[in-house]
Amino acid sequence: MKVTGYAYSWDVLGDPGFVERAQDLEVDEVAVALTYHSARAATPYSAERTSVIARTAASYRPVREEAWQGRELRPSTPDWVAQPDSGGDAVRLLNAAGIPAAAWLVLTHNSQLGTAFPQYTVQNCFGESYPWALCPAQPAVREYAATLTAEAVAGLELSSVILEACGPLGAVHQHQHEKTDGVWAPAVARLLSICCCDACAEGRPGLDAAEVRETLRAEVRRLLGTADLTVTEDRLPAALKDAVLAGRQHATDALRAAVLAELEPGTRIVLHGALDPWVTGALPGLTPTAAGDAAVVVLQNWAPGQGSVDAVAAARRALPEDVAVGSYLTAVAASPVPDMEAYVSELGKAGAAELHLYHLGLAGPGRWPDLHAATAAARSLP
Repeated sequence: MKVTGYAYSWDVLGDPGFVERAQDLEVDEVAVALTYHSARAATPYSAERTSVIARTAASYRPVREEAWQGRELRPSTPDWVAQPDSGGDAVRLLNAAGIPAAAWLVLTHNSQLGTAFPQYTVQNCFGESYPWALCPAQPAVREYAATLTAEAVAGLELSSVILEACGPLGAVHQHQHEKTDGVWAPAVARLLSICCCDACAEGRPGLDAAEVRETLRAEVRRLLGTADLTVTEDRLPAALKDAVLAGRQHATDALRAAVLAELEPGTRIVLHGALDPWVTGALPGLTPTAAGDAAVVVLQNWAPGQGSVDAVAAARRALPEDVAVGSYLTAVAASPVPDMEAYVSELGKAGAAELHLYHLGLAGPGRWPDLHAATAAARSLP
């Protein structure tokens, strides 16, 4: 079972013991965040600070004027890291130590750009913009993601390219101090995640944009009025749902195609995704053609239990045989996994061929045994 550990550039560069710990875990590769969203990231192994505050989304490679000149959407340069090419430096340091490095790219999650350019964000049926969510239906967003990808991987020796948020984000996502948890039933969150921007409306030929928005609003209000926080199904006309999903998938496929066009043929592509086509977020729903573009599809398995095991088994049945299933696990959740070794073993038996471990920098000494347990289980599996 292949093991990929995730890390930030400051973890690799700012901690003299990082390489030794990665080697001790025997990970097969370390995924370095070369483009990432805003975050406050704990640094439990640093002797000088307790966290890094990444105020905005940014590229951790040089932002070259010749690549971005004349474009509205362009990444920020992170002044919270000292190195002008911290991502590239981290990859090169890992390579020099004999540890393969992967590019970890976050594409459509950018609150800074979404705030500055709301016309390029996901807009729900109430006309509200989601500033954290750049809409894949917008040509400017696809151009931004493609250029971001090309600049991120330029000149680096990489074992894989890992694509996160390669599709639409929606209503349910971390945003400052989140105060919507427990408010939306699954069906409501799904409807509030449908984008109604002009570009998405154009992708639904034959449908009146105003009527679509009003239909969605009415159904959201009806569902809220039921006071049922468990409801998963709505009463939208089937033809409308089919048209909305087809438009979203077309835009997602276009985004992914633009990104992949910037990569060298033969690049190993790892795609974060979900089997449910309606899912939005960092691991968005797969389109019918998405798996064919990837060597691996990584599922969100942070929540331990039978539900995650069943999701892996379902993915193994649904995906082509030559596409591996990866399980994304966290060792830094508020509630630790009760038995990490047993959980990884169950996921492997269900069909997971790769273990994606979050997070080699965030998991301090108190959680490091969980990482060891996870990799030990992975090593015992084919």
